[in-house]
Amino acid sequence: MLEKAQIESIADELVQADRDRTILPKLTSRYPGMEIEDSYAIQKVWSDRRIEAGARLVGHKIGLTSKVMQVATGISEPDYGVIHDDMVHESGAVIEFDRFSNVRIEVELAFVLSKPLSGPNVTIFDVLDATAYVVPALEILNSHLELEGRTIVDTISDNAAMGAMVVGGRPVRVDETDLRWASALLYRNETIEDSGVAGAILGHPALGVAWLANKLAQHGQTLEAGEIILAGSFTKPMWVERGDTVHADYNGLGSVTCRFV
Repeated sequence: MLEKAQIESIADELVQADRDRTILPKLTSRYPGMEIEDSYAIQKVWSDRRIEAGARLVGHKIGLTSKVMQVATGISEPDYGVIHDDMVHESGAVIEFDRFSNVRIEVELAFVLSKPLSGPNVTIFDVLDATAYVVPALEILNSHLELEGRTIVDTISDNAAMGAMVVGGRPVRVDETDLRWASALLYRNETIEDSGVAGAILGHPALGVAWLANKLAQHGQTLEAGEIILAGSFTKPMWVERGDTVHADYNGLGSVTCRFV
């Protein structure tokens, strides 16, 4: 476990790395005794620093929701990060590529809550009841730590690689469609690069939101009405470069597009 001063120092390093667009050495190579709870503590201080500087908390993201990714990273549950207001873009956005590091895209669904969700005993039925609507979204992954050899401890500290999101398409109520079968084709510059179905997210994307509410309860936090929750990716991370146009076609749920300049 890390000391409080170490946690605050690491969080400040990550704040500065975000400002300077720099890549830091892996935290686990410098602090081999780090644990997952240290990582969430670092993330919380990092988020608080940004909020003190004027950002506003508007939601959370869930990562590592597929069994394949959990096995690959040696964990048994997902992870989470925070979403601030300056991370949210509308479909059609032109996004500054240099704002991010190690830029990748994932295809997701976003849940917008109409009621609070407080763990530790939140179920999928609670999530469905508390959801105002679900809408297509892209997540832009942004890593301030070197990728080679990183662990889940590194990733969580770095806000679970959450950089930004692009939201669009057609909002739907949870009783309008079977969310397990929501699917998407992911294009880069008019070429299909990947596809997926939302049932890959823990069997049902709402289960990810239930996990998040229960995990946050362990840290004394709750999901509030109005929050937007990125429920997890159902495609592999796709690398993008400056000049790329990204388009995700969700069939009956519409589409989401952004361009990097």
